[in-house]
Amino acid sequence: MEKNAEVPFQQSFENGRSSREVRKEPRKLSNFEIARYSRQLILPELGVKGQQLLSSCKVLIVGAGGLGCPAAVYLAAAGIGTLGVLDYDDVEMSNLHRQILHTEQRVGMAKAHSVATSCRNLNSSIRLIPIREQLKSENALSVIKEYDIILDATDNVATRYLLNDACVLAGKPLVSGSALRFEGQLTVYNYRGGPCYRCLYPKPPPPETVTNCSDGGVLGVVPGIIGCYQALEAIKIAADMGTTLNQRLLLFDALDCSTRIIKLRPRQASCAVCGDAPSIRHLIDYEQFCGARATDKVPRTKTVNVIYTVCLFFLKQEYHELLMNTVPHVLIDVRMPVELNICCLPHPAQTDNPSMLWIFLDQMQYVPMDLLQKDPKGTVQQIKCYAGELKHDPLSVIIVCRRGNDSQLAVNLLLEVDPDLNVKDIRGGLHAWARDVDLDFPVY
Repeated sequence: MEKNAEVPFQQSFENGRSSREVRKEPRKLSNFEIARYSRQLILPELGVKGQQLLSSCKVLIVGAGGLGCPAAVYLAAAGIGTLGVLDYDDVEMSNLHRQILHTEQRVGMAKAHSVATSCRNLNSSIRLIPIREQLKSENALSVIKEYDIILDATDNVATRYLLNDACVLAGKPLVSGSALRFEGQLTVYNYRGGPCYRCLYPKPPPPETVTNCSDGGVLGVVPGIIGCYQALEAIKIAADMGTTLNQRLLLFDALDCSTRIIKLRPRQASCAVCGDAPSIRHLIDYEQFCGARATDKVPRTKTVNVIYTVCLFFLKQEYHELLMNTVPHVLIDVRMPVELNICCLPHPAQTDNPSMLWIFLDQMQYVPMDLLQKDPKGTVQQIKCYAGELKHDPLSVIIVCRRGNDSQLAVNLLLEVDPDLNVKDIRGGLHAWARDVDLDFPVY
């Protein structure tokens, strides 16, 4: 049964203001729909009219991950007429602790299709549109214009700006959610005269200050809660009931289970995209604008000065052999202390190499990245002290981290203190070690 043959209303936005113009009488609910949605039909705030609005509404979820999964399942359950799910990525095992619509059997399957499959199993009477592609400036407007409400369930800054600008240009409300570690946020942009994302954040943050779930971690239930809130906001907008988070920001803290709502500043007349004289009338290059990729994947960055790149380690040829021999060197792991409990490279006792100094936090010889950044001179002094004890100067210093990005930053910091220091990093970090040297080494 096709739900979208008749659309009873049309949303139009002028200067951030929304209105609905009824074009024809809504289609009557079938006996099947009355039985299925009976528990929400008897809510006076929703009723038959609200359900008719839901069944004729088209919602697009951009991102089929920790936020998109719970949002999708509750929108499908509520009877949203058309549900689009856009995501370029495939299901991975590390997704499953928070992306609850995917399964072990679907690892390797396109996320958009996985979510659509789960929602179709729940409610086969709605229209589901999986879109396996990355949202870009070239396709954003053509995709978004087909929907009434857009949900931002992504995890990177470039896509947030792209979605915001596209929604303003297309006149669509944007329900934006985010979750990291134990905290979540939610608001509604470009709705009923409220601000857009650029009104609050005219300029993107420096790329090095932005952390996503892949780097910072997240407790799975947190994006689940925020995703449910996103579904709730979309349902209220579609059914024209209640009060939305327009010009308000919901802050959720899972550790003390607290929720706060703060008032946001209004739409800015000087805003570059929704202001009175907007300078942005077409979608731009958002990766260039933000200085970051429009993806939550973490690439190997290139931060080591070109003059030192020849010193970087090739795992199999150099460090693995060094580990097996008796060449004195210092291995510095710059990961967070909690990560050491997950996995570490082999201890000297396991390699018959007592000359290698393994770095431990309780001996103040393990150096997490934040401490190294605060006191690189102290780290260099420790290295030189140890080199004097071994009577081996200059001493080789090898830096390791999770993916090989922080280790490069550490190399630069140490070389700024002492340009003659013999310091190198393990290219690709522990991920590369697991891929190229030890296939049994854990990957997280």
